[in-house]
Order: sequence, then structure tokens, then C-alpha cells
Amino acid sequence: QVQLVESGGGLVQPGGSLRLSCAASGNIISILSMGWYRQAPGKQRELVAGIASGGTTNYADSVKGRFTISRDNAKNTVYLQMNSLKPEDTAVYYCNIRGYGGRYGSFFDYWGQGTQVTVSS
Repeated sequence: QVQLVESGGGLVQPGGSLRLSCAASGNIISILSMGWYRQAPGKQRELVAGIASGGTTNYADSVKGRFTISRDNAKNTVYLQMNSLKPEDTAVYYCNIRGYGGRYGSFFDYWGQGTQVTVSS
């Protein structure tokens, strides 16, 4: 079993910054990828940014140049630094972690509980 704990959401004015964190704990053998998704009201969940085990990153076009994803392998933690926030960034942000763990080294795919990010003046 793997547990994910997200933190860092909140209310921020346009142009402001926030940093999200997501820490994974439990019987983890290895992590393949870590990522952040978001879901705005009435919209489908979408990928915001992802980072692979080797450090390769990918971003949604809408956040390129403003958001940065990073990871601390020793802490099994992924971060999302969000700068120059816009009202359209308002959404619930979810972290996602895929890897192997448990007694038999089984594949896992877990989601965080979600954290609200609201960009408004």
C-alpha cells in the first residue's frame, strides 16, 4: 500500500506563485514516473506536468515556461512550482505516482487526494 499526501494549494492573486508538494510513503521499491494533473469544474482531468525516473520532464503547452516539476528521489516527493499564475489555472490539482512495490514488486498507480488552487483577485 502506498500513501500520497499533497500540500501547498490555496488562493493566490493573478501573477502570483504557489508550490505544490506530494510525498509518497509505504512499501515502495521503485518509482517510474510522477506527475501533476488538474481538473477544473466541468472539464476533464488533464496532465499538467510529468517527470520520469531519469528526470525527463514534459509539460502541457498552457503551462510551459511558468510551471516547473521536480522530484526528490530520497524523499519520494514530487513538487510543482507554479509561477505567473492565471485565473485559468484554477482547478483541483492531483499528483500521480506510478511504480513498483509491495511484497511481490507489483505495479502500482496511485492518486493524491487533490488540492485546490484558486487564482483570483
